[in-house]
Amino acid sequence: MSIENYRQEIDKIDEELVRLFNKRMSVIKEVAEYKKESKTPLYDGERERQLIARAAERSNEDTELYTRVLFSTLTNVSRAYQSRVLNSDKKLAETISTALDNTPNLFPERAIVACQGTEGAYSQHACEKMFKLPQIMYMQSFEAVFKAVDSGLCKYGILPLENSSAGSVTMVYDLMSRYNFYIVRSVRCRINHALLSKATSLSQIKEIWSHEQAIEQCSQFLANNKDIKVVPFRNTAAAAKEIAESGRTDVAVIASPDCGALYGLTVLRHNIRDNASNDTRFICISKNLEVYPGADRTSVKLTLPHRPGSLYHILAKFFASGINLVKLESRPLPGSDFEFMFYFDVSESVYSPVLSTLLCELDAETEDFEYLGSYTELV
Repeated sequence: MSIENYRQEIDKIDEELVRLFNKRMSVIKEVAEYKKESKTPLYDGERERQLIARAAERSNEDTELYTRVLFSTLTNVSRAYQSRVLNSDKKLAETISTALDNTPNLFPERAIVACQGTEGAYSQHACEKMFKLPQIMYMQSFEAVFKAVDSGLCKYGILPLENSSAGSVTMVYDLMSRYNFYIVRSVRCRINHALLSKATSLSQIKEIWSHEQAIEQCSQFLANNKDIKVVPFRNTAAAAKEIAESGRTDVAVIASPDCGALYGLTVLRHNIRDNASNDTRFICISKNLEVYPGADRTSVKLTLPHRPGSLYHILAKFFASGINLVKLESRPLPGSDFEFMFYFDVSESVYSPVLSTLLCELDAETEDFEYLGSYTELV
């Protein structure tokens, strides 16, 4: 047989598979209607395990594993279809649609915005990239930014979420599970670390102060200067300001070069970051849901049950929907053993009906689901 003969045979088998799949899904819909009327739970783990095991037993020895994968996917698709029938509630979709209708067409130029640190901080640069004329209120900590937004002291807050070199800012992710907020915009900023001091040469330096993320992003430079003590500080700009006010000439700071001019410090070394393409992603949060036109990135968080395949079933939904998952972060769930809160970022237009359907399904099926907002990311 030629390759074309084989392909024709596969095509015929696929046609039969599609016919049988549609027939199966028709029965699945009837099962969903029965569950809806009888108030039977959607998930039946024992039934799914039996189905997969029975299919695997009937397969050939060399295809047993693939049969398990196939029928595991099939049960997941079937459950998703049942969920759509059982949960016709579109409250989340309506909430997003209402926010689109009520949000102004243009992102505000002026606003009171909370940033962690002090003047010259990278959060300030991110804020000024989002807002043309922001009134910035500087906070001592990331949690203070959340509190300022939550209390209404500031309408917006700027927070670093991840760095291309050092990874996620885990402290911010942990705080995200404790406060109610929405993401209304995000921005990527190029981070150019410099070594600043009142000293005139590196040989005078005994200590280097900076934020933990900046320290991690300049690990190679610090490894080459092992004799210098590294001291974590709450913020890069705050460290620069304190060194300038102290007058000490034996201490340096890793911070933005702008802090040098701002606080009268000398740049001892330029560009000491490990990677030339060192970017940090900042998010802008608000207490109220705002969805601006053109939003093409959506963030959600959810808790999954501690059982095999729970994350796989969620990831399969994104794949089946054709939606690009651009970020997945997990953090331990406070007060629980071996349970995690998962954060997902997807790239899809907020106007997409596929996205709306997926979000409503996740809202109905998963524990502690929270929609964090749809927004535009600036670069």
